[in-house]
Amino acid sequence: MTKIIEEHSIKIILLVCAVIFLANLDVIYVNIMEARNFVTAREMLHQGNWVLTTMNDYPRYEKPPLPTWLTAISAYIFGVHNLFALRLPASLSAIVLVFFVYKIAVLLFQNKKLSFYAALILPTSFYIIFSGRNGQWDIFTHSFMVVSIYFLIKTVKFDRNKWLNAILGGIFFGCSFLSKGPVSLYALWLPFLIAFGVAYKSELKRNRILPFLTMLGLGLLIGISWFAYVRYADPESFLEIATEEAGNWTSYNVRPFYYYWSFFTQSGIWTIPAFVALLFPYLKNKVSDKKAYLFSFTWTMAAVVLLSIIPEKKSRYLLPVLIPMALNTAFYIEYLILHFNSLKKAEKFPVYFNFGLIAVIGIVFPIGGFIFLQEKVDGFLFVFSLTSVLLFSIGLAIFYFLRKKNIENVFYLTISFIAVIILVGFPLAKTFNTNATFNNISKLSTKLPLYSIGEPSPEMIWHLGHSAPEIKHGKKLSIPEENEFGILVNPANEEEFKRIFETDFSIDFKETFDINYTASPGERAYKDRLTSKYYVVKKNQ
Repeated sequence: MTKIIEEHSIKIILLVCAVIFLANLDVIYVNIMEARNFVTAREMLHQGNWVLTTMNDYPRYEKPPLPTWLTAISAYIFGVHNLFALRLPASLSAIVLVFFVYKIAVLLFQNKKLSFYAALILPTSFYIIFSGRNGQWDIFTHSFMVVSIYFLIKTVKFDRNKWLNAILGGIFFGCSFLSKGPVSLYALWLPFLIAFGVAYKSELKRNRILPFLTMLGLGLLIGISWFAYVRYADPESFLEIATEEAGNWTSYNVRPFYYYWSFFTQSGIWTIPAFVALLFPYLKNKVSDKKAYLFSFTWTMAAVVLLSIIPEKKSRYLLPVLIPMALNTAFYIEYLILHFNSLKKAEKFPVYFNFGLIAVIGIVFPIGGFIFLQEKVDGFLFVFSLTSVLLFSIGLAIFYFLRKKNIENVFYLTISFIAVIILVGFPLAKTFNTNATFNNISKLSTKLPLYSIGEPSPEMIWHLGHSAPEIKHGKKLSIPEENEFGILVNPANEEEFKRIFETDFSIDFKETFDINYTASPGERAYKDRLTSKYYVVKKNQ
């Protein structure tokens, strides 16, 4: 098996990535971050707003447009409401990310087996899976930056084609900036420079300064080009949005410095191995390459510290940390595979606990899943049965190889565990769509012009299929000129709506639309923002 893996490692990595990032891509409903991207992409296609981007007919400059351009192109080819097509660019970005992390590891570590482990840990880490199957911006910016880092390493290490590598590095650096501004520069690229300087300082050469500065200058030039144009073409909206975004960094979702220090849990199934791999004093003298381990450890910790400095914190901002952490965790996995038989009993405990827990989940899934889902299994019986058989078999196999102390097979079975869940079991997610009052606004058919009051949720506008401009945006109120029109009213703004129209208009309530998929009214997870009341408004004669 080892020989097969070494000969076909890239093919195996790409196959695993294809399963994880492409299978059942259209199963989960659209979330708020995706809806913003998809609506903006739709308005690019329908209204031509490719540079001065909009959402629901209003300027949408909070995020640069490159991911949305790619989404719009995919939608143009495969269909504007084809969820697979809309998520495909993000999924392909995730595959590119994994591939180039593997290439970086081979380039720096000169150890294909270790690099292979890292390239399997990364796409099976929880938040990488989530981001790679989600049509939002984060995966794009970090994927482009990883490619840029790869060419930066080649620029630094090799004389051959150093200028070409610098230019390519600059182009992808710029693409990262055009995906989410300086986010990846700060959270991934800067920590990489710190780590490379700590671990590989001896490889830095003065004659690489000019290519490096060329790469950086080109990247910044490409990256700020869109911001500069929008600042020139629509200064009022740009400055308003920029001021709000800058304020969010210090006043929105503010969390304490230590908020991110459970970051390793974002790796999901690798939580315990990732934690042990971060115990630098324990592992530094056990790994196969001390310098490479110092590099991956420093890159990981530098990213966490830099992110912790920023007052605004969200769990999804930890995505760039998972990239070097996959490299770091691979050192521990390699150590276990090579030396597990000689480990002390206490050292074996976290291994048995982590992989044993995965095995138990697989074994109890057939019974536990059936008890939990009960009648929801109806319509999904084949999917549930096949998933149960496969997870049960993998669970038994993990226990078998744990007993044999064959950690390499246990590792590959863990990868298979995740692959089975996504490839076979993922459609079971639809069993959670239980809202009895669900009423999709996509069914709304009217020839009347349609407006909204109270910012409608991006998901609502996405499902609607076209824009419904707000009549009150900020403090500005614009009464529609038509004698008769439809209006979508968020429940929180219903009193305001009636106050505005009760004197000179007749108001006729028609229908309530509710796109809460997984929660019914009164349940904790139910969100009023995912509901809209549809009224027809007529001017009094």
